[in-house]
Amino acid sequence: MARDYYEILGIGRSASGDEIKKSYRKLAMKYHPDRNPGDTEAENAFKECTEAYEVLSDQQKRQIYDNYGHDGLKNSGYQGPGNFEDVFSSFGDIFGDLFGFGSSRTQARRNGPIAGNDLRYDVTIDFMDAVHGTNKEVELTRRDTCWTCEGSGCRPGYQRETCPSCNGRGQVIRSQGFFQVSSTCPQCKGEGQIVTHPCEDCSGSGLVAQTRKISIKIPAGVDTGARMRLRGEGEGGRRGGPSGDLYVVIDVEPHDFFKREGEMIYCQFPVPMVEAALGTKTEVVTIHGKKKLTIPEGAQSGQIFTLPGEGVPRLRGGGRGDMIVELQVLTPTNLCDEQKKVLREFDTLCEKHGQKQEQEGFFAKLVNDVIGRNNL
Repeated sequence: MARDYYEILGIGRSASGDEIKKSYRKLAMKYHPDRNPGDTEAENAFKECTEAYEVLSDQQKRQIYDNYGHDGLKNSGYQGPGNFEDVFSSFGDIFGDLFGFGSSRTQARRNGPIAGNDLRYDVTIDFMDAVHGTNKEVELTRRDTCWTCEGSGCRPGYQRETCPSCNGRGQVIRSQGFFQVSSTCPQCKGEGQIVTHPCEDCSGSGLVAQTRKISIKIPAGVDTGARMRLRGEGEGGRRGGPSGDLYVVIDVEPHDFFKREGEMIYCQFPVPMVEAALGTKTEVVTIHGKKKLTIPEGAQSGQIFTLPGEGVPRLRGGGRGDMIVELQVLTPTNLCDEQKKVLREFDTLCEKHGQKQEQEGFFAKLVNDVIGRNNL
């Protein structure tokens, strides 16, 4: 004996149309085969609640069922569930989540304004322009809204017409056994409408290619990979829709002298051997200009000096990073005989004052340490 339709949906016999729809919505989402693959019980429950909804949502069928039950429906010619097109139309918001088609809201969005696509533009800038900021003018070719048809795609004086293949649904439905399978309409490409008299300027697309110059304001402190969003500078919209956005992706060229890590600037600063030994006051070139630097006596290659605030400006404010200066002591080359003589005298003095012995002692200890470990 067939189950009572009201019992299947869990509602009373006086339930309103909204209550019937609400109950079916809940059960259909719970038992739908796509959410319960391979579950025969769930599939049977889905068939039951769908049949109950098909009857109780139809006033004429519901009245026959209330008065005469299942036998009355059979005598009236009802053969049970078979064509679910009306069910899918009524519950496009449910089945749209599962199959991507359906409701009047979806159709309204499909036939309404269409926003333009976002675009990406890669721009390469100089190292110093990235540090200090700059304005860069670029030439960009993009598809913009056709002014002749205002993005509708139709020749002036004509309108888009309902697609005859899908009757405006944007989907065509075919039967596969018990279920109905929906796919995008091949004629209207899912839009539900077709252009019968295309605009001559855009060939019915609603968009035309245009080349224009755009000024991009690049803020100080950007680095490679930074992305800027220019609202409304992307592809034009159709049927009154807004333009998309333009995303500008930055690539910064390297510098011959300065190296950057985040907000820090690094550089190697060459110092003559004599100045490193005696100490000196000199000027270092930073990304913001010249800065005085005091080098103490006996400075060595690799010695680090920090110049606060001489780094890259922070994008979100709050000052600048620091600059790190690494000394690079220069050994003189191409010496003349007189220079060599002076250096030999200097070497003799170093030995007299014990400085050479200290160096030799250091290397002797290092050699012994290495040899000792290798003999273990």
